[in-house]
Formats: sequence, C-alpha cells, structure tokens
Amino acid sequence: MSNTQPTKMWSGRFREPLDRTFEQWQRSFPFDWRLYECEISASIAHTRMLEAAGILTSDEAETMKKGLNEISKLQSRWAHRIEVSTPTPGFEASTEQMGAAIVASSPQAEDVHHFIELELTKLIGPLALKLHTGRSRNEQIATDMRLYICDSIEIITSQLRKWMDALLDQATAAGDAVMPSYTHLQRAEPVLVAHWLLAYVSMLERDYARLLDCRKRTAVCPLGSGAVAGATLPLDRSIAANILFEGAITSNSMDATSDRDFMLEFTQVLSILGLHISRFAEEITLYATAEFNFVELPEAFSTGSSAMPQKKNPDLTELARGKSARLVGAAVALMTLVKGLPLAYNKDLQEGQEQVFDAIDTTLGLLSVLPNFTRALKFRFSVMQRAGETGYLNAMAAATYLSNKGVPFRKAHEIVGNAVRMGLDKNLELNAIPLEDLRTLSPEFSEDFFAFITLRSTLDCHDVPGGTATHRVREALAAAKSRVSNLASRTSSLEEAKEKELV
Repeated sequence: MSNTQPTKMWSGRFREPLDRTFEQWQRSFPFDWRLYECEISASIAHTRMLEAAGILTSDEAETMKKGLNEISKLQSRWAHRIEVSTPTPGFEASTEQMGAAIVASSPQAEDVHHFIELELTKLIGPLALKLHTGRSRNEQIATDMRLYICDSIEIITSQLRKWMDALLDQATAAGDAVMPSYTHLQRAEPVLVAHWLLAYVSMLERDYARLLDCRKRTAVCPLGSGAVAGATLPLDRSIAANILFEGAITSNSMDATSDRDFMLEFTQVLSILGLHISRFAEEITLYATAEFNFVELPEAFSTGSSAMPQKKNPDLTELARGKSARLVGAAVALMTLVKGLPLAYNKDLQEGQEQVFDAIDTTLGLLSVLPNFTRALKFRFSVMQRAGETGYLNAMAAATYLSNKGVPFRKAHEIVGNAVRMGLDKNLELNAIPLEDLRTLSPEFSEDFFAFITLRSTLDCHDVPGGTATHRVREALAAAKSRVSNLASRTSSLEEAKEKELV
C-alpha cells in the first residue's frame, strides 16, 4: 500500500491509492455524520458483546467504553466553538454548521464508522483497532439507521402532540360555532367548526399510531449479523439488543444487512402525515381567500408582495403543501432504490440515508411552525355561520323530516329536490318557502317542518357517534383530549425506557 494513502478500513488488499475525485465523491461522512451518537451507542454495545465473549478483557472493555463516551462529548465542544466564534447574541449552532465542523475535523474519514475508529485511536491507541473485531460496516449502518429512526420517532411524536393540542385548543375555543362542510368543494351540510377541526385530530392520531407501530418493527438489533453470513465469533447478540432496543434481534443475517423495509415504512408514514398537513394547509389557504373569508391569516406567519402593497400571502400553508411533496418524494426514491437490488448489501443503499435525513428534517420543520400557526388563526365565525345557513344545506334534514313521516327516502329525496328547485326559482331558502307551496309537492309538509330544518336542528339531527350533533361533538372533543393526553404519557414511558437501556 502506498505510504501517501490514508489508512482505510478495507485497504489491505489494495496497492494503488484511490482517485482523489472518486474518493471524495463516494464519501458518506458529509451526511452520515448525523449517525455519530448512534454509532457510539452501537459501538459500546458491541464492546460489551466482545467482553462477554472473552475477546476483550474487562480493563480493555472499560478503556474502550470510556474512550467512546469521551468522543460523544466532542459534539458539544464543536457547538461551543461555533457559538463562541459568532458574535450574534443568543446564537446556536445549526445542524448544517455542526455537520460542517465535524466533517472538516476529519478530512480522511470515509464514513461515520471510520471517523469513530480514528477518533478512538487518538484517545486509546492501538486498542481501538480491536473494536471492529467480529463486525462489519454492513451491520453497523443497519443498526445506526434503526437507532436514528427510533430516536426521531420519539421527537416527531412529541411535536405531533403539540400540533394536536393546538387543534384541540381551537376546537374548544370554537364552541358551538357553525360552518358549511363541503363535498366536491360544493357546500354540503352545516357542521360545527369543532367537528371540522377534530377531523384533523383524528388523522394525526392515526399518524401517531403508525409511527409507534413503525418503531416496533424498527427496534430490532442487527448487530452480530456480520457482513452477510453472521458473526464469526460466539457473540451473545441479546446483550446489544437489550442495550440498544427492547431485546429483539434480527432472525436472518442476509436480511438484516440488506433490509431497508424500516426506512421505507418510516418515510411512507411521514409521507401520509405530510399529506394530512397538506390537506389542512390547502383548506386554510382557501378559507383565507376573500371568496371564503372564513379565517384571517396571522401576520407573524405571512408575507407580502414585492409588487402589490395590499397583499398578505399564505406562505406557511403554501410551503407546507410543497414540503409534503418532498416527503412523498423521499418515500418514492427509497422504493425505487431498493426495488432491483440482489441480496445482500449493495452500496446503492448508501443513497437511502439522505432520503431519511431529509424526510426527518422536513417533518420536524413543519411541526416546528404548525402548532403556533394554528393557535394564531382567527376564525370569522359569523361569516362561517352565514355560509352554513344559505345554499340549502338543510336539504338532507328536510328529506329526513319526510322520511320520518313515512315517505320512502328515495321519494323524499325527490320531493326535497323539487322544493330546492322551487326555492331557486323564487330566490328563497327552504325555510322561507310558504307552507302552502311546499304542500303542493307533498301533503306531509306541516308547520313543524320549519322547526326541524333550523340550523341547530339540522346539526342535531346527526345524532350518532362521530356525527356533528352538538352534544356528540362535545363528547368527541372531551374524548380526543383524553386520548391525546394518554399519548403523552405513553411517549414518556418510551423515553424513560430508552434512558434505562443506555445506563
């Protein structure tokens, strides 16, 4: 091997140095540095397996663990250096700045695994070279990505709860306020504003459940799988599994080192969350237009036009729609990446890491602004109610009235359709059409018809679980608050369990 070539983790078989351009192009450290803490945790777990197998003495294992823990402190030191060198008060180092500092500190590191080995060698000398005994980078990256996604799920679910809380706060503040609901973007029936907001809470609860469910399949330990066929040493894989996850280990070494299902599932779950965010963003964008005028955009989350002085643009909601496309794109890119790969590990899989990192950043970016934005929204309830009182939105209730009188629903539907036609011709809402005119369509119309189709009666006739009847929505709101509160305690339990595992 050339003396001018930096030592690689794989360099023994080679005699020529790497092409410099290729070497930099194929490096993953500029992005996989994010796995820094995960790699340290996995390395400590591997150290304990080596100690149990008699590969390391107790003293060697202790020295190894102390060195790895010392490396974990470097990140805060880099952050401090960046912050001290920046004169802006209150400045905090960004993820990009941290990454740039870490990568610049070790220009010879090929990837995060190589970086940790190089740093450990500086601290404890040749003993560091024993760390890689009985393992492969193929299993390391699979382990690191699983750890990173599990940690990210805990952060994302925590932020998701904050947005659910904001929606619930708005639903509580809305009280019994009414708005029109829409199908085909045409006014359909009146609903409570709280009922509309709770629809999004229901979506987010499913997103939350999907994230936790994804975590169950992600929290499985590949360590001990080797490069492809399993470790060549009698390692007790349960040691690492208990330290890093909940004790579960992968069942097949070929699958463990090449499996990226957990990344596919994770990005797909985030893409569904992104779609729900996008639907909310689209409705707010529409409702903030002069044509709807249902909501006033908060100035703190809007911008103006460089050309038209009167404009207040919905930048947050428009960007939220756009960000959802990135989440869908990450999921599609990963599926395309994996679909034609033979078993087991292929370097193509390196490209999947950035898709996951971007999906996490995009999701956390959205969830960093949505709670406060949602709380700052000001709904124009009077405008919403007027819209809910016009346009024959009580037609379904009118058909129900006739059905309750014994008229077959299909016939009742036709009669009320004719009544709507009559109202259009006379420029009258259903409740303003004279009774004698209605009775020309059906003798079943009586004076009690008008009380049955008032706005409140129209709402309250939907008296089923999940319906928009006033008392049903109050019950649903209380139940949703309880469920979201329980989600908080479930996540706290997960975080406590994780801390115990790492002690």
